[in-house]
Order: sequence, then structure tokens, then C-alpha cells
Amino acid sequence: MSPTAILTQEIPSLNYTLSTDRFDTGWEAPLATLLGLGRAAGADFIEFFLERVNYISCLAEDDRITSITPRLSTGAGVRVFRGKADCYVSTNDLSFNGLKAALEKGLSILGFNLPSANAFTPPVNLELMRDYASRKGKEGWLADSSSMREMGDVLLGANAALERKASHVQSRRAVYFRDWQEVLVASSDGVFARDIRLTQSVGCNLLCADGEHRSSIGQRAGDTSNPAFLRTWDYESFAEEVAESAGKMLYADYVESGTYPIIMANSFGGVIFHEACGHLLETTQIERETTPFIDKKGEKIAHESLTAWDEGLSENAFGTIDMDDEGMPAQRTLLIEKGILKNFLADRAGSLRTGHPRTGSGRRQGYTYAAASRMRNTYIAPGDYEIEDLFNSIEKGIYCKKMGGGSVGPTGEFNFGVDEAYLIENGKITKPLKGAILIGEAKDIMNKISMCSKDLGLAAGFCGSISGSVYVTVGQPHIKVDEITVGGR
Repeated sequence: MSPTAILTQEIPSLNYTLSTDRFDTGWEAPLATLLGLGRAAGADFIEFFLERVNYISCLAEDDRITSITPRLSTGAGVRVFRGKADCYVSTNDLSFNGLKAALEKGLSILGFNLPSANAFTPPVNLELMRDYASRKGKEGWLADSSSMREMGDVLLGANAALERKASHVQSRRAVYFRDWQEVLVASSDGVFARDIRLTQSVGCNLLCADGEHRSSIGQRAGDTSNPAFLRTWDYESFAEEVAESAGKMLYADYVESGTYPIIMANSFGGVIFHEACGHLLETTQIERETTPFIDKKGEKIAHESLTAWDEGLSENAFGTIDMDDEGMPAQRTLLIEKGILKNFLADRAGSLRTGHPRTGSGRRQGYTYAAASRMRNTYIAPGDYEIEDLFNSIEKGIYCKKMGGGSVGPTGEFNFGVDEAYLIENGKITKPLKGAILIGEAKDIMNKISMCSKDLGLAAGFCGSISGSVYVTVGQPHIKVDEITVGGR
């Protein structure tokens, strides 16, 4: 361990034995010393984020494995604050001198000079390591995950099931990835925390064609914390659902453009709330003044039927984390309650600059990114209605069963494709439709979600923003939107 105080001139001669095979308590002394050096230089706050990644993906096209892509990486990032200003420096050199060089670079960017040669630099007193990996039995997750042979066998089995269950098949794709990550966070406020994450996803895409008729349907499942996820994936029922959707859409009529009431299915239907509203509740948007909700906390921003949450606690959900990438334990954040805006999502920097409390939402793709306020598991809460009540309330409208891709503007304007849709007439589904595009603006649509059913469903998703791409959950029950513009033919 480091002595009570170290003279600056002694730091170059310090010799720590650091293990890059595991982030254990041996990292406490060197990180405490470096944090103390940063504080002695005058920085208001310093944070180190260390990461190890073992990633692999596998792609099967038709009856062949066409790609296996592994990725191993190790690195660290250091963030330095001076008042509300900050800078971030990353390195893949995890030696003591490598981390010290990254710290010095960050300090110099903000105009700090290292203390004089005979200055005392007391190490920061770090907490006893909060080791979620050891506490929750995560050490063996990587070894217990599926082998490359298992990956290939399962994906080829899924593609074979698609061939058996679908008609007019043009192409079949199945893809899987496993992302194992070990992280260590140490900061000048005493945080010292370690975790291991295991995120996995598997999906299928089916393209069918018959003359001029085409349909393409994709579906994905995701999981955290379960090494046996791929082994227990029921690809037979998965393929059957994808094949059934592709068959119905193959000969579907094109939707007529217009304004309709719609029902959006549960699970991945929540992607619109995530994109069109969830991002506008992150403090990064408040800092940029690009959210219409910037000064609406405590005010009505949605229909009174709508309550929404963001949390990191749901078991095995794609956005579940035991701690965020700033070392804060996961928790649950009430975003909207009966239409009233209750909270924003804040990381450390966002909290500092906006005054909103931290919510355990500081997330990043990896060590080359500084953390930012990001969603985790974000969903509209279940309501009081049965699904039949929603359908019975519509004389003519559209049922959006499977959402596709889309785009969202910086202040909430959005358009989203619908991969699988149906016409509703007098409360009943009458025929399949294709080509539907939902067009709207967040602050308007949130006030038109008038009915929520009881059947909350969650779905895996990917979210890109200022701190890279992170794993998230989207979700909702079936919801009714009283009126929305639908683009088509």
C-alpha cells in the first residue's frame, strides 16, 4: 500500500505490479496514488475507468457459417473536471506510467500543472472495493458461455427451421454475439467498484419473394447475466413466428396515407417512446437546450394514462446493470407519472451542469468514451385496459404489430417504418398492410396515448448517442394512439 503521503519526486520511482488479467484489489494503491496526484494538481474531480472485453459474433447465411468475428481489448480512460468543464483521455497502456501519462495529458488540457517536485500528494482514500462480480457469482460466466461450435450449430439450426416453416424463401440469416466485459471504476470521491457484464443477443432475418411480391421480417432476442442463454433459446418457435409474419406480409396491400388512430403492440413497440421521448429526458439534451421538456419538470407532458420508467434492475433484461459506468449502483427512475414529468436521466457531468440528481445512468460503449446520461430499461408502464378494449375503441385504424427502423430529429420529430401492420375495422383486424411509416413529434404524440393495456412486454435494443452504442431495453404494453400521421401510398 502507498504511504500516507508521497512526495511528487518519488512518484516516478514507484513500482506497482498490476494484473491485467483481472481487476482486483491490487489496483487500489496505484489508482489511489494517481487520483491523489490529480487532486494535488488542483483538479476538482478525477475518475479512472478500466475495461477488459472478450467479444465474439457469429453469422449464418442460409446453410453456411459465413463469419466469425472475435475482438479482445483492454484499456482505460481518465476524466478530469475543472468546475463544470471536463476532458477525457483514453489509453490502452495499463501500466502505472501509462495511466500517469493519460492523467497528465488530461490535467494539461484543462490548464493544470503538476505540483512542485517536493510537494506532498496524499493518496485518495478509496472505499473497500464494491465487487459485484464476486458478490453475485459472475467470475465463471465467460467459461460457461457457448463455444464457437455451439454458436454455429444453433444458428444453422435456426436457419433450417426458417426453411421448413416459410414459403417462397429467398434468403435466411441468423446472427449471434456474446459481449463479456470486466470494468473497474475509481474516482477521487472514493468510489472503487468492479463488475462483470455478460450481454448476448441472437436474431433471425427472413426474406421471401413471389414474383413482384416481397417481404422481409427480422426479430431479435437479448439477455444479460445468463451464460446458458443461447443453449436454451427456442429457435423453433422463434422461426415459426418470423415465418408466419413474413407469409402474411408477402401479399399485403400497401397502406393508404392519412391520419389514423393506431394500436401499437407491446415489447419492441416501445422503441418510439425510447427514441422520440426517452432521449429528450437525458441531461445531455438539457445541456444542449435541444429538448422541449427542458423546463417542464412537474408539469403535464403526456396523457394522464401514461406512466413511464427507466431502470437497471429487471432480471436478465438487455439494459440491466448492477452499477453504471461511473460506479453508481443501479436503481429505478420514475420518468413520467400519469402524464406528469417527474425526473430526468443524469450522469455525473449532467448533474453538475443541470442540477438534476444522478440516476445511475452514466453509460458508455467502452473505455474510449466518456460516460454520458443514457437509458437502461425504458418502458411505458402497464395500464388498466384489456387489449380488446383498445381494439373495440377503433372504428377504422391500423394495428402496428412489428416496428422497423426509423429516425428521430434532435427535438423529437420522428418517422418509423412498420414491418408488420394490419387494418382495423369496427374493432377487428381485417387484412395485412405494408409500407406504413409513422410520422410525428414527441410532445404531440405523448398526449395522444390514451389507453394502455395490462400486458407489458420488454425487448432488446441498441442505442447510439454521444457515448457510443449501448445495450438497452425498450418496452410497453399495447397502447392506443388517438391520432397519428401514417405515410404510405
